[in-house]
Amino acid sequence: MNRRRYRKFLLWCLGLDILAMGWLGYRYIDRKVPDEIYVSEGEDQKVAQLLEHPLLKFEDAIAVSGEGSYLLPCRLLGFIPFKDIKVMPAENGTVYASGNTVGIYMETEGVLIIDSGEIMTEQGTSQDPAKNIVKPGDYIVAFNEQKVTSKQELIEDISHLDGDDVTLDLLREGQEVPVSLTPVKDTNGDYKLGIWVRDNTQGIGTLTFVDKEGNYGALGHGISDVDTGELLHISEGSLYQAEVLGIQKGESGSPGELSGLIRYEPGRVLGNIDINSKNGIYGHIFAGKEGMFLKKMPVAYKQELKTGPASLLCCVNGKVQEYQAEITRIDMNHEDTNKSFVLHVTDPELLEATGGIVQGMSGSPIIQDGKLVGAVTHVLVNDPTRGYGIFIENMLEAAE
Repeated sequence: MNRRRYRKFLLWCLGLDILAMGWLGYRYIDRKVPDEIYVSEGEDQKVAQLLEHPLLKFEDAIAVSGEGSYLLPCRLLGFIPFKDIKVMPAENGTVYASGNTVGIYMETEGVLIIDSGEIMTEQGTSQDPAKNIVKPGDYIVAFNEQKVTSKQELIEDISHLDGDDVTLDLLREGQEVPVSLTPVKDTNGDYKLGIWVRDNTQGIGTLTFVDKEGNYGALGHGISDVDTGELLHISEGSLYQAEVLGIQKGESGSPGELSGLIRYEPGRVLGNIDINSKNGIYGHIFAGKEGMFLKKMPVAYKQELKTGPASLLCCVNGKVQEYQAEITRIDMNHEDTNKSFVLHVTDPELLEATGGIVQGMSGSPIIQDGKLVGAVTHVLVNDPTRGYGIFIENMLEAAE
């Protein structure tokens, strides 16, 4: 009896192992074969070659629109339906790759709530009037039905409180939500709401590209609030000239950083910031292009990337230089588009200066075979010589 149970147990384990291996194999192939691709003019006959995989067989294309896009069905082992790849026509595009360090200043849409906090009252008790009413990541857009655009406006409104309940209109997950708060009088006799707020952010990053119309993309990832971790909703912003003053070298477990100087002066503004998206910041350059590094080059679509030698453009010593690197892994369908491939810095000069990838290098253009293929987005904390990149096609989509 025990022997029979043991056999059953082994068979169950074997079955689970087979299922797990099958699922992992399926996921691996799914990550290697994109769900959709852009194909430039004259390359549509080479699609199956671009996507070639020993375990997949591609069938005849199925037209799906009058604009020339179509579905390309593929089967696993020749008979198991796997996925339909959407193939979309695209022009052979060129942009100006950059690598310049830029200063970033953005103002939020409304006033961002970081957290609620306790207030010591006149009676010596502690109260938290906003607890469980407001949430970190909410934006105050109106105070007693009066529009609020800045932290200073909110402070002025709070200074006129007389103890009556106030209504705040909050922007929460894209929806406007009204809430009511009862102010508390503190030990100084002033009424407070017990909320911590912020209305702007600033920092440095790297300019990735500028197109012929002056539209740009930078960073390759969005700017999130340091306290809430949420992507910032912005009302306006500006891109400034910036200078790298120092470098904190990256080490395992401790990401490095570029220390920069930004002079927030009208004469040093490069352009505006219109979009803060998960795939970068975008806007229009309208001044100062004469002193910028801009190298015209064609863009590559993601199916053109391959593991092997590459390079990146960045500014760590006062001028933009090209440094050697290597693409070691490519993920065509990563859930996080700004972690689509892994880059390994191999250039001795850059490794000596920074230890690899450091904060402030986000947006550094990545080049392979003479084409702009993507941008640096993140550093691996346990190995600063390696980091993630975003496909340039995802940045160009966001820019549109």
